Amino acid sequence: MAQNKTTPTDLTAENFITSVEPASKQEDAKVLDQLFQSVTGYKPLMWGPSIIGYGQYHYVYDSGRQGDFLATGFSPRKARHSIYIMPGYADFGDILARLGKHKMGKSCLYVNKLADIDLDVLAELIRAGLADLDKKWPIQPT
Repeated sequence: MAQNKTTPTDLTAENFITSVEPASKQEDAKVLDQLFQSVTGYKPLMWGPSIIGYGQYHYVYDSGRQGDFLATGFSPRKARHSIYIMPGYADFGDILARLGKHKMGKSCLYVNKLADIDLDVLAELIRAGLADLDKKWPIQPT
């Protein structure tokens, strides 16, 4: 059975964030790191070379595939930030309507810059996503 390509690494989030360019993305990444730590109570853990995760969970699909993955987190990409709320956003339309300028992926939210969104609403979304995820797969601290 295939293994996840995205797994925890020995890299530190602090070192990764200091390498983010341009400087505006680095500043946003620092703000996001503090927000995620404050909301989740978890320490950051690098997943692969560029995703900062907070908390993790073990999943088992009906197919038998299983693994571990970050509970929530973000990646400060050059074009836009990718914010991960697992397993998806199906029940969060009311929160997303108040978030501000963003685009959606399957379980990923894309934000050009933090000035485009309401950080209090993002905190609410993170909490809602974690509560939803924890109902199906219990979240463990990182």
